[in-house]
Amino acid sequence: MADASHEKYVDTILQTIADAAKVRGTGIARRTHEYVTTKMREAKAVIALEGDRFAGFSYIETWGNKQYVTTSGLIVHPDYRGRGVAKRIKELTFSLARTRWPHAKIFSLTSGAAVMKMNTELGYQPVTFADLTDDEAFWRGCEGCCNVDILKRTGRKYCICTAMLYDPEEHLPAKIPQEVIERIQSIDGEFKGSED
Repeated sequence: MADASHEKYVDTILQTIADAAKVRGTGIARRTHEYVTTKMREAKAVIALEGDRFAGFSYIETWGNKQYVTTSGLIVHPDYRGRGVAKRIKELTFSLARTRWPHAKIFSLTSGAAVMKMNTELGYQPVTFADLTDDEAFWRGCEGCCNVDILKRTGRKYCICTAMLYDPEEHLPAKIPQEVIERIQSIDGEFKGSED
């Protein structure tokens, strides 16, 4: 998991995301340096490194009074693609979300077939945008995407992305690896008193 010691990678993460958006020609919501740094400090991010080299990243965020969690910003540096890094990061952010907010619905918006496949393997189901959070702060995050005009034109009913949702009520009891539970408990102990 990422923490404050990983802040030196934020510019590389943001550049990797921007480069991927250009290559794909599809929407990837832009995030600020401060936003990504905050996710690291709040223990709401996963970073993959090979030694000191950046390999991949993703983060989680809560919405709608913590009734929903997104796993977002999944990116793998081009030098590490095709090695299973994205899948491992996705599994870790999913476990992190399930551990910290076990009753929250977890969702993902994606236009990528690989992420759809990973989501499906984790138990996500395709849903309509109406099944997602109505938290306006979440939807403002789409403003940085090149496809936001579609989202606005359709009254937030459709876009290029596919909405996928994991409902924990359909998957009880949760099966979370013990190592993940222990790591979350140690991090939560460090951040006791801070807001989730």
